[in-house]
Amino acid sequence: MKKEQVVNCQFSVWYPIFKKHTIKSLILPLPQNVIDYLLDDGTLVVSGRYESTHKHLFCSYDKWSDDETTATVTAPEFPEFSSKVLEAINALGGRVFPKLNWSAPRDANWIALNSSLQCHSLSDIFLLFKSSDFITHDLTQPFLQCSDQDSPDPVINYELVLRKWSELIPGGEFRCFVKENKLIAISQRDYTQYYQHILKQEEQISQVIQDFFNEHIQYNFLDEDFVFDVYRDSQGRVWLIDLNPFGEVTDSLLFSWEELTSGGGTAQQQEGPAFRYTTSEVTVQPSPCLSYRIPRDFVDLSTGEDAYKLIDFLKLNKTCFCCCICCFSLFGDFNIPQNSFRQHVRTVKFRN
Repeated sequence: MKKEQVVNCQFSVWYPIFKKHTIKSLILPLPQNVIDYLLDDGTLVVSGRYESTHKHLFCSYDKWSDDETTATVTAPEFPEFSSKVLEAINALGGRVFPKLNWSAPRDANWIALNSSLQCHSLSDIFLLFKSSDFITHDLTQPFLQCSDQDSPDPVINYELVLRKWSELIPGGEFRCFVKENKLIAISQRDYTQYYQHILKQEEQISQVIQDFFNEHIQYNFLDEDFVFDVYRDSQGRVWLIDLNPFGEVTDSLLFSWEELTSGGGTAQQQEGPAFRYTTSEVTVQPSPCLSYRIPRDFVDLSTGEDAYKLIDFLKLNKTCFCCCICCFSLFGDFNIPQNSFRQHVRTVKFRN
């Protein structure tokens, strides 16, 4: 995977090419002050309707402090950018799916009140972006796994992508792998679940995706090796959802990258693309996004599985102890990612 391939998979590059075959979207340049805010490793505070909620939660823990001193956190404001975002959201029907040049904050849906990536305001978007490791990767290490590391990194103009909200059924999403402009493999996108209709309509689904590729995708993209995601709706129509680089930075789902690059078990050894999907409820797996939640050490502490970790925890000084108790009380189920735990710990200031 080359850096040029990553650049070509930016949303603003492929969207004009396949605009007729994908979901309506708007692209806004991301100001540098907004990028700085998203990368700020400080407290998670967003402007708008969430501000009062967060302030109420954290002020209730003043009793842990020796005095009345607490950290004052002010939500940043971006009036001009906020106005453009609101205008774009309204133009798309008032509900949008946000992403950056490459990634969406799929690993952060846990923090939304409805566990959804549906956003109605800039506050909703900031809350997801600030809690997402995927977004941080886009902003800091987009070329991390490229083979041409000796070459200079291309200049990236970061953008906020707002897509018109559509209710997509996970069982209708598929990931397709293209090598040398040939469709070699198709994988069920949500491979953690079993969908009976895929088993019953295997040949039909595979054929309609091949037809879509042959008619609209093949030879029209800038690279000959790439990955694209599609959605097959209830009417049987196929929509393009996303394009990704052909390499390990992209999840290979039910295939391995060794298979995809060597040709083992794919279309290079058969007439049509290999099609894999979850075949029974026995093979259902937990969501891969669970790995972005709380560190294993905290899980061990909460369950008592590791006595030595509990002893070390009790040896912590008063400041750390109070901070951790505060966060555990706020997030009793412990389903929070590492970066967000760090941000929330810094919200309340304690003194020895």
